[in-house]
Amino acid sequence: MSDPIKNRYEFVILFDVENGNPNGDPDAGNMPRIDPETGYGIVTDVCLKRKIRNYVETVKEDQPGYRIYIKDNVPLNVSDQSAYKALGIDEKKISKKDNPDIDRKIRDYMCSQYYDIRTFGAVMTTFVKAALNCGQVRGPVQIGFARSIDPIVPQEITITRVAITTEEDAQRKGTEMGRKHIVPYALYRAEGFVSANLARRVTGFSEDDLALLWKAIVNMFENDRSAARGKMAVRELIVFRHDSELGNAPAYRLFDTVRVGRKDQSAPPRHYSDYEVEVHTEELPAGVTCTRMT
Repeated sequence: MSDPIKNRYEFVILFDVENGNPNGDPDAGNMPRIDPETGYGIVTDVCLKRKIRNYVETVKEDQPGYRIYIKDNVPLNVSDQSAYKALGIDEKKISKKDNPDIDRKIRDYMCSQYYDIRTFGAVMTTFVKAALNCGQVRGPVQIGFARSIDPIVPQEITITRVAITTEEDAQRKGTEMGRKHIVPYALYRAEGFVSANLARRVTGFSEDDLALLWKAIVNMFENDRSAARGKMAVRELIVFRHDSELGNAPAYRLFDTVRVGRKDQSAPPRHYSDYEVEVHTEELPAGVTCTRMT
């Protein structure tokens, strides 16, 4: 792998949904998540990171250094045990007081093997018969909740199906009713951060890892289609690069240069072309450059 990154980054993701549910809320019957005070739609950071993990897992297929720690059908303690086994450590006999470097060795192993730990961090402590402690890692890449540019109007669509649940019901009826929750259209904005300082000191997040992150963000919906989520696409990824490790300006000043607005306020938006995206690069502080990726 390449050396850890040397520059701080901030980024803005613009993605949209058409006739789908981008992130269901289990506390509200799986309706699209919404801010009840303002009506703006919400997509959680966990949802977005799941898409990124899925993309990396798809393109790398568990290659050394690119395994995924948080994944379906793989208990965390199985991955934790793999570190102890690879390093020849017996978790039942080891005493941290006698081995002051054990935490660092196991943590560094997990960072080197798992892309999502190296990127997003993880709490790697499980208790099954014996405690398995692989440490806690604060990842250099953090993503906030996405919020829609305009308030959304979730709709509940009634559907019919011919697949009857039970034999008894099949004798009485030929169809059943169901429901789908959709947003007719919404454009969402998420903001993220990449810390070169944490990459150097903790996880070793590299230039190769960064290039893969950008590729994963741009393509995170392309191989993760679902009928429930409708038509989703990343429309633009706007990346701000500082020429130093600790940065040359506060993140909010960079985010404020990205302005998204409706072209026509008289009709509800139904396509990305209904919006205008401007990046006022003339307002960027010295030492910061901007790249727009689609």
